[in-house]
Amino acid sequence: LFCMCVCRPEERSGEDVDIILARLKSVKAFEKFHPALLQQICLCGFYECLDKGITLYRQGDIGTNWYTVLSGSLDVKVSETANHQDAVTICTLGIGTAFGESILDNTPRHATIVTREFSELLRIEQKDFRTLWENYRQCMAGLLVPPYGVMESGPNADSKQLSVTVLSTSCVVCRVVYACLSLFVSQVPSEKILRAGKVLRNNILSRAPHMIRDRKYHLKTYRQCCMGTELVDWLMQHTSCVHSRVQAVGMWQVLLEEGVLNHVDQELSFQDKYLFYRFLDDEIEDAPLPTEEEKKESDEELQDTLLLLSQIGPDAHLRMILSKQPGQRTVDDLEIIYEELLHIKALSHLSTTVKRELAGVLIFESHAKAGTVLFNQGEEGTSWYIILKGSVNVVIYGKGVVCTLHEGDDFGKLALVNDAPRAAVDKEDFNRILRDVEANTVRLKEHEEDVLVLEKTNNRSSGSSPLKYTVMSGTPEKILEHLLETLKLDSQFTESDPALDDFLLMHCVFVPNSQLCPLLMAQYPFHEQERVEYALNNKRRVIRLVLQWAAINTDHLQEEDSSFNFLQEFNETVCEESRLIPALKDQLPELEKIIRQNPSLSFQHKVLLRQFSTGNDRLQKKQPIRSTDEILFKVYCSDHTYSTIRVPVAASVREVIAAVTDKLGSGDDLLLIHLNSAGDKELLKPSDVSIFSSLSINGRLFVCPRDQIDSLTPLPEQEGPSAGSMSTFELMSSKDLAHQMTLYDWELFDCVHEHELIYHTFGRQHFKKTTANLDLFLRRFNEVQLWVVTEVCLCPTLSKRVQLLKKFIKIAAHCKEFRNLNSFFAIIMGLGNPAVCRLSQTWEKLPSKFKKSYGEFENLMDPSRNHRAYRLTMAKLEPPIIPFMPLLIKDMTFTHEGNKTFTDRLVNFEKMRMIASTVRIMRYCRSQPFNQEAPQATGKSHQDVRSYVRHISVIDNQRTLSQLSHRLEPRRT
Repeated sequence: LFCMCVCRPEERSGEDVDIILARLKSVKAFEKFHPALLQQICLCGFYECLDKGITLYRQGDIGTNWYTVLSGSLDVKVSETANHQDAVTICTLGIGTAFGESILDNTPRHATIVTREFSELLRIEQKDFRTLWENYRQCMAGLLVPPYGVMESGPNADSKQLSVTVLSTSCVVCRVVYACLSLFVSQVPSEKILRAGKVLRNNILSRAPHMIRDRKYHLKTYRQCCMGTELVDWLMQHTSCVHSRVQAVGMWQVLLEEGVLNHVDQELSFQDKYLFYRFLDDEIEDAPLPTEEEKKESDEELQDTLLLLSQIGPDAHLRMILSKQPGQRTVDDLEIIYEELLHIKALSHLSTTVKRELAGVLIFESHAKAGTVLFNQGEEGTSWYIILKGSVNVVIYGKGVVCTLHEGDDFGKLALVNDAPRAAVDKEDFNRILRDVEANTVRLKEHEEDVLVLEKTNNRSSGSSPLKYTVMSGTPEKILEHLLETLKLDSQFTESDPALDDFLLMHCVFVPNSQLCPLLMAQYPFHEQERVEYALNNKRRVIRLVLQWAAINTDHLQEEDSSFNFLQEFNETVCEESRLIPALKDQLPELEKIIRQNPSLSFQHKVLLRQFSTGNDRLQKKQPIRSTDEILFKVYCSDHTYSTIRVPVAASVREVIAAVTDKLGSGDDLLLIHLNSAGDKELLKPSDVSIFSSLSINGRLFVCPRDQIDSLTPLPEQEGPSAGSMSTFELMSSKDLAHQMTLYDWELFDCVHEHELIYHTFGRQHFKKTTANLDLFLRRFNEVQLWVVTEVCLCPTLSKRVQLLKKFIKIAAHCKEFRNLNSFFAIIMGLGNPAVCRLSQTWEKLPSKFKKSYGEFENLMDPSRNHRAYRLTMAKLEPPIIPFMPLLIKDMTFTHEGNKTFTDRLVNFEKMRMIASTVRIMRYCRSQPFNQEAPQATGKSHQDVRSYVRHISVIDNQRTLSQLSHRLEPRRT
């Protein structure tokens, strides 16, 4: 839809501009632009989508367009000669990057730009860009730095210089250096933080005046100060948004950085200790006490102030830690830095050990002044930089700005590795980490080739052995051998070895069951000459591994005859050997129990499902869908007639087409098309599987010859409802609605198998397995989000729309109370949809109490610092929890795309470990059953509410929703 809206500027409607505006507001380059400037960009910008490897323009070309990256990334290549074959990639442009400003003065392009992956760009033509620059020069100065980055010649004027210049008014970077930099403390506090300090001081004086008093220490008197531990205690007592003492320390650190709170000896880090701190207002003699009016105002503002500090506190705490000398960092400090490094894309390919080593040498560096030069080309590389906040400009002398780097980008690493001159970790630290990692690496070779790579680390938790060997990579056989050798038999079965759990959870990626089962059988020792005790222990290790494999792979045992047959054969082998080794008899009951619980595929009843989007089956308790289950599904022709086919849920597109062809008796070469309600067509690949559950909310499957694709039109039923259902659900209690939504969401969530996350991440077509349970759960998120938008846009009365907003905010609050973060986020994102958030007259009438709640909920959705606000909220919750599943998927995709699955033909087990740890978050969320009692029914019965939330009808066409929105409240001229 966004693509459609930006094709022809002269034909764009008001709703088109709204859709484009909503997309551009999420782009970092535009976040500080004036609304009027953004509006003009929406009216003149063009949309471009380019495949990987496309050259946008070449060095030396005369430019005609300016660009901003909406998605994907592009390489910047510079050549010293006219031969483009010699071009060297100097950096990569990511999302939010703007480039091409040479069109302002018609200078040749300074570099060649090539797409690194599929990328989406916003393009503005030269004449329009010049007009924007003339009218909004000051506003755009943060994006372009006149005179376009050309530097004055210095001592080395005869050589070209590459500089990195800070563009924003404040840029924060981390660099790996040897010397420590002192923490930058603002001399002029910002207005918000200054007010926050006053509110906290006034509240302390009102509620606990004894905390601010003269204190004596070592015969010296410190006037009107507080103690660090008491300040932390006070915060913990007065707000629910503080989950730990560490978080409280970060909140006080915000005030300390801004000079609103000061250590009596001018130390620059706040500590939860017997140390004295003084508020800025108490620095003067006989500071006046707050009046009753000021106390009342401060009391009203307290929760908002604490919420603000809780949001910016983690960043301040991280800066404080990074500003310590590396040798002064505690174990907790290093863990906090390590957690931050996990979410930096530039470091995603590094191993856990390297990241932990980097945590010990990273240093915080702040540049408050725009235009600061970090380094020049030709200088020897001594630091590697990672941008935490702000942006930097890469400038080539005589050529100008060639690219802009943003949050999460890094630069300067190449010079450290190659001993090359400066192109942008003290170098000694960087090399030491590489040496240490290699020195602690143990390589097992066979036929002169690595077959297993282990990493030696200190095992602090073990009293028996100070060293621990962690699998980094290897062949599946050798990884399995190593895990069996190190499997402890003295621990309880419930104490699973994390590495073994990682292997059993992720093995489907690199060694499927058809290959693993023979490997497991081969590991079971049969040699009679072996020592009995040694043989017994080895047998018990294999049995224990098989039991864990069966527990994790329950779905495979029910779907694959080969896996079930292996389990039966293995059980018979153990049973036979138990006659010779009686100690093995203890293992038999568990094996036999698993076989009884998992009947062979040939003895199973195949479940017949009906079309996922309709029917009364939603009222029945959800049961997990298996790949062997079958489905009755309607597939439509171009004339809107349909055939009902019966195929396995995991059927491929090829199999679906064959079933339809058989029904129709057609000899034509047919194609399978996913047609959504907006009329957009997606041609499905023959190898695609599990397609039924991955359709859009109102999407349908069509089959037709290639020459009929353009004639396909949506069915009337795909348009969605024409009237809202407020009259039905306004009589239902908000808490009851949230409870029934949570019950249904929990049923869907509880059906998702852990392996489905892995299939979804690596591509389910590689496994030929269904991800239907996960698809339906993700589909529910979209359904709830669109339900909110649909109901608001179909409500013609202003007062009723205000009531709707209040209702949805209350439902969201109750979902959060029930720990249903999936529906909570869906509702809040629905309220933030362009078709809803543009209804200014409706929002103006919303009471301030609800606006405040909605604002707090929006803050939880803040995507900055890798959704830190959400992750902090998750960290304090106890199971059962229904997590925000799209973010879990995003985390796994981030790890998958940033790390190779195989390195030098060995399984990259470090990657498997990282993905498995994300999967275990879902396991933790479901570690307790959902037994929340239903609230007392008011108005409608529980059964009515249950039926309603399971049969939501929505409009899923954004253009239709925008048109409805504009009819409710036309654009103001």
